[in-house]
Amino acid sequence: MADAFLSHITDTLAQIESEGLYKRERMITSPQGGEITVGDKQVINLCANNYLGLADHPALIEAAKGAMEPKGFGMASVRFICGTQDIHRELEQKLARFLNKDDAILFAACFDANGGLFEPLLGPEDAIISDSLNHASIIDGVRLCKAKRYRYLNNDMNDLEAWLKQARDDGARHIMIATDGVFSMDGYLANLPKIRELADKYEAIVMVDDCHATGFMGPNGAGTPDHFGVDVDILTGTLGKALGGAIGGYIAGPQPVIDLLRQRARPYLFSNSLPPSIVAAGIEAIRLVEQGEMLRAQLFGNAKYWRAGLEGLGFDLLPGEHPIIPVMLGEAQLAQDMASKLFDEGVYVSGFFFPVVPRGQARIRTQMNAALTRDELDRALAAFGKVGKELGII
Repeated sequence: MADAFLSHITDTLAQIESEGLYKRERMITSPQGGEITVGDKQVINLCANNYLGLADHPALIEAAKGAMEPKGFGMASVRFICGTQDIHRELEQKLARFLNKDDAILFAACFDANGGLFEPLLGPEDAIISDSLNHASIIDGVRLCKAKRYRYLNNDMNDLEAWLKQARDDGARHIMIATDGVFSMDGYLANLPKIRELADKYEAIVMVDDCHATGFMGPNGAGTPDHFGVDVDILTGTLGKALGGAIGGYIAGPQPVIDLLRQRARPYLFSNSLPPSIVAAGIEAIRLVEQGEMLRAQLFGNAKYWRAGLEGLGFDLLPGEHPIIPVMLGEAQLAQDMASKLFDEGVYVSGFFFPVVPRGQARIRTQMNAALTRDELDRALAAFGKVGKELGII
């Protein structure tokens, strides 16, 4: 490889480091859970997407192990060649029923689901209106599509309506509104009732990425549409957060939409199908979620307790009702310093900073889960209080 190219890459890495933006990974030596082991140190984990605490649930582990004997380790193929087993369709149908949709289609991850969604469904005659804070996977998926692109200010319904009018004035054949159900850096919920109202008014389609809601938001745990009691047209989501925390994504929606995606969604057509162990555990995760009232109550009880504790200590929090509770710090280096000192105190968190969030809005994003005990939360609050005072934050 050319020395000049490697020198350029090295300089870029040095600049990232000097700006306090370099990301480092810690090696976990235990299963995911409320407490984990990093090296030889046991720490309270407050930064996983393990909302319902299912990542190390014995029933999911048994389901995964039990699938390998009769179904094998991997499929070694894509779905339409020879990579579809009966359990793949079983999981898709269970997801569809759980989400109140006609059908669902599995992907390796929700990043792939969002990457494969837009291009097969929309063409140059159409338009996509996307929230400005949508996940990177939606942004990348929209870039792959030839539809006209518009972007509205985050959760700003007046701006959304202005762009809907513009798209109609521009002669768009079909319009799709694309939004996260939960904006994961802030824990804010999309205003789905108003989005649905505007979509009906302008004859638009509503697409929602519900990765940070499926399994625990709403009375049935079916996500933000369930939470608000509204219908959306297309849902994307993941098995990698509340539904067991492994890997795998999906799109759920009307039958013709799913059928066309099976024919033309490139990440589906050209990626290996999910391994049987993941599929079987996904089926079991849905069963647990459908009976998960107690888990959801524990999750939101923890979130309420944790938010009140942080507010009592004097931290600057973003308001909200979601188990994502960001502690706002401003500067990237401060977020990294706080995360490091909290780790020394036995609390595992991560600092979030540019480019994950805008410059000047660095934070510690804490996330609650149902597996955390009040004792663990109290110990974590004591650590936050100690470190916050040491760094002059509170």
